[in-house]
Amino acid sequence: MTKDSAVTELMDSSPYYAAEGGAAYQGNSKELLEELPDNSIDLIVTSPPFALQHQKEYGNEDQDGYNDWFMEFVPEVRRVLQPHGSFVVEIGGAFKRGYPERSTYQFELMTRLVDEDEGQMHLAQDFYWYNPAKLPSPIEWVNVRKIRVTDAVTHIWWLTPEINKDSAVEEGEHPHPEANNQRVLQEYSDSQKDLIETGEFNDGERGSGHNIDEEAFATDNDGSIPDNLIEASNTASNTHYLQMCREFGFDPHPARFPRQIPEFFVDYLTPNPPYDDWDKGALDKPVVLDIFGGSNLTGKIAQAKGRNWLAFEQEEKYLETSQFRFLTEEEIRKRLDDSQSDFGDFAKLDDD
Repeated sequence: MTKDSAVTELMDSSPYYAAEGGAAYQGNSKELLEELPDNSIDLIVTSPPFALQHQKEYGNEDQDGYNDWFMEFVPEVRRVLQPHGSFVVEIGGAFKRGYPERSTYQFELMTRLVDEDEGQMHLAQDFYWYNPAKLPSPIEWVNVRKIRVTDAVTHIWWLTPEINKDSAVEEGEHPHPEANNQRVLQEYSDSQKDLIETGEFNDGERGSGHNIDEEAFATDNDGSIPDNLIEASNTASNTHYLQMCREFGFDPHPARFPRQIPEFFVDYLTPNPPYDDWDKGALDKPVVLDIFGGSNLTGKIAQAKGRNWLAFEQEEKYLETSQFRFLTEEEIRKRLDDSQSDFGDFAKLDDD
């Protein structure tokens, strides 16, 4: 049994490449989803091409047809997810072409996703990615005419196929989906650390109606519960992936999201190893899928955290370089030498 056999057994197609705990496949994501068994995936984390005004190198639908295109994937997403599974989508907004007016396409898409007859998904919570290094856009309205401010927040939706009601939870059923905020605790601020140490704070009733107990902040809970704003600059330039692309003369994927996004949701929405008592999933540990794999950061994060992973990507050139994330410089150099610099052949070599 090879190291990737467990996860590849979920698919009929042969992987484009495989690494520890997972495999990447080339093809239309909708067709690849159709190969997966029912209830075989524990978490989908993805960043689809956005409905932007201009066509990008990696391919994207225009605003008029975007929502219809996206909804074609949803029945299969819902089918392959476990009842406790989650569908996390980072989806950017856009302005209308030629107007200083925001498009509402992503809000219209959300309405369709949670429609009980069409999308049949549930919005567990909305998150926001704040990129403090985001460049001003659209230039016409921000830099030229100076009538709009920089759009630095991107929506992230956490959806799930099932959510139990309070009555079911009280009876001991699992409160779908699988989630635990104790897995994503943040370090206390210095002021909070001082407060815990001294126990000096103003207890009593607040104007909001909350009554703060005198012991409310005296307990050290190993960290604070995060809020739904993820701050991360998308400016990394010295990652292994980018270094290897430069070293060997390949173009990196032009629209990579920061590692903080998949890292947060893999931690939050799947349990940590060991998996001795894991009996919820199709395999012996959770399976994380990215249906628009790109540079396969989601797969790499899942592997590093001990989960199984799958990645689907239609463009071969992005699959070719995405495996740099799983290989050392020496391994890449050797494979390129062995394939006489034909990277297409290199990309399809089996793991040793």
